[in-house]
Amino acid sequence: MSKLSVFKYLLPIILFIPFTVFGHGVDDNTRYFLQSNDSVQIVPFLYIGAKHMVTGYDHLLFLFGVLFFLSQKRDVLIYVSLFTLGHSITLLTGVLASISINPYLIDAIIGFSVFYKGFENIGGFQRVFKTAPNTRLMVMIFGLIHGFGLASKLQEFQLNSDSLLGNLVAFNIGVELGQVMALTFIFIAIQYWQKHNSFQRFTSVSNTLLMSCGLMLIGYQLTGLITQ
Repeated sequence: MSKLSVFKYLLPIILFIPFTVFGHGVDDNTRYFLQSNDSVQIVPFLYIGAKHMVTGYDHLLFLFGVLFFLSQKRDVLIYVSLFTLGHSITLLTGVLASISINPYLIDAIIGFSVFYKGFENIGGFQRVFKTAPNTRLMVMIFGLIHGFGLASKLQEFQLNSDSLLGNLVAFNIGVELGQVMALTFIFIAIQYWQKHNSFQRFTSVSNTLLMSCGLMLIGYQLTGLITQ
């Protein structure tokens, strides 16, 4: 395989990473809306939730790893449902019960989930530990952690308590809609790639890149935790 061919397959990933990194933050207009809103606003919160997931590079990197070897729609439905259940539980309870976790710490753990999935995909647990955790259980557990990441971001804006539940439910539904949209494109792309010989050749490279992204996320967030 020539260097040009390798670059051709890695170029979408190289281009995707900076786009998502810059897109993941909350823009000024959204920040102002969240801080000043005092009523139930279903459509805006649906949009904000969907936007957060579509631009949420850390969530999407983890889900890319989850879907990487899946080819059956039934398996995709099971794993995505477990992840969705996990992050919905902690998103709702985290905000409603005011469970506060340092955003840098929880995002570092989310970065670890990305590293974990790449390590699992290359068979790292079997090679190093001769055993591997239950895949479905770990997706559920990491879903819970990702939900706390969403909750920690929402809590920064101190949403009005009178309209909190309605807006929170709308935000969560928006997150799920954004997740479905993003995963549809990811799954179609992976299924297409799985039909080509390059998929097997680049399995280790792809998941090593995934691990590298996870380590960069961990380092970035821990730096923020130390210097805050």
